Amino acid sequence: MNSAREAAAAVVDPEIRVITIEDLGILRSVEVDPGTGRVVVTITPTYTGCPAMDVIRADIRRALAVAGHPDAEVRTVHSPAWSTDWITDAGRAKLASAGIAPPAPVRRDGVVPLTLAVRCPRCGSPDTEQLSRFGSTACKALWRCRACSEPFDHVKAL
Repeated sequence: MNSAREAAAAVVDPEIRVITIEDLGILRSVEVDPGTGRVVVTITPTYTGCPAMDVIRADIRRALAVAGHPDAEVRTVHSPAWSTDWITDAGRAKLASAGIAPPAPVRRDGVVPLTLAVRCPRCGSPDTEQLSRFGSTACKALWRCRACSEPFDHVKAL
C-alpha cells in the first residue's frame, strides 16, 4: 500500500470516532499520478447531505499533506450510492466493541429488510427495543436492551 492510500485510509470518521473512513466504506479510491505525484481521493458519503463530509475532506487533505502529498484533490461521488454492506468486517467489529450495533447485511436484490430486533452490542441479547429512529447522528437509531437496560446506537442498514 502506498503512503497516500495509507494516510487516507487512516482518517477517522468524525461522527463515529472508533472507525476509519476505509472501514466505514466511504473511501472509494486513492490515485497517485506517477508523473506529478498529485493525489486524487474519491469518497462516497453515507447519505446525501451528510454534515460530516466537509470535515472528512479536510481531514483527508491534512493527512495527505503530513504524508508528503500537499497537492491533493478529494472528489465526492454519489453513484453508486453508499451501502452499509461496504462496512468492512473489521469496521463492524470496531462498532460493536464501542457499543454501537452494526447493521445487518443488505439483501443483494436491493431490498433493505425491516429491522425488528437488534442484538445488544454489550450483552448480546436480542431482547431490545427501538426508542427513536434517530440516534446521535441521522445514520443511527437509538435502541435499548431490555436484558441489561443499556441504551445503544444502531447503524441503520442502507
